[in-house]
Amino acid sequence: MSGRLALRVAVLGYLTLVVAAPVVMIVVRTFAHGLAPVIAALTTPEALHAVQLSLLVTAIVVPVNTVFGVVCAFVLVRRRPRGSALITAVLDLPFAVSPVVLGLALVALYGSQGWFGPWLSDHGVHVIFALPGMVLATVFVSLPFVVNEVVPVLAEAGTDAEDAAATLGASSWQAFRRITLPAIRWGVTYGVVLTTARALGEYGAVAVVSGSVLGVTQTLPLYVEDRFVGLDLTGAFAAGLLLGLVAVAVLLGMTRLGRRLDPSRTQEEAP
Repeated sequence: MSGRLALRVAVLGYLTLVVAAPVVMIVVRTFAHGLAPVIAALTTPEALHAVQLSLLVTAIVVPVNTVFGVVCAFVLVRRRPRGSALITAVLDLPFAVSPVVLGLALVALYGSQGWFGPWLSDHGVHVIFALPGMVLATVFVSLPFVVNEVVPVLAEAGTDAEDAAATLGASSWQAFRRITLPAIRWGVTYGVVLTTARALGEYGAVAVVSGSVLGVTQTLPLYVEDRFVGLDLTGAFAAGLLLGLVAVAVLLGMTRLGRRLDPSRTQEEAP
């Protein structure tokens, strides 16, 4: 009994030091001088632009990676092409490669002195230090989440229901929409939540490809760092707290949406 109690105390103490204490400190430092400075810091044109840009990048990246993740998982599980292990390893590269290295690679490819940069510039397309580069960087770092969540769910679901639908005359699209997609709904939901959180919080790769120009190419994480370096601690902590609240809101919203879309699971979890 004493050993179990000690284990619980150790786990709770660890979570308190690693998770709870930093969150509490951010809240305390944010409101150390009252609410008015916080509101003033978050309503500056630069802060509002950073929020809008972060949401815009996330709104582009999440649908792209969701569609790609579902299609890729379907190919890996249902088609099992040659080189599946290599494809899986490539998909996990964002976990192994530093985001800063990725940013440098994108600059080498699409920068003014890169492989494709001069041709793109001649055609009026700017990737580096612009929105396209920020989207590409964020797509790469958040690429694996939907795939990794959907693959095991799709494998566990099997093909019996799809085969039965095919024998009854259903097309491949009808079988996917009415049978496969509902079966992998929770995997997709969790993948979207993780992708959204990663896209909102990405710093390293975006910092390299964006140039971090205040009010132009600064996302919210870059704005937090800019305010901190500029010794505007109220602005830095306020923007950091806002970033955390947005991530939590997205998490809660996606979980609630998933439960609405899956009433059977809601009934199972009800007491």
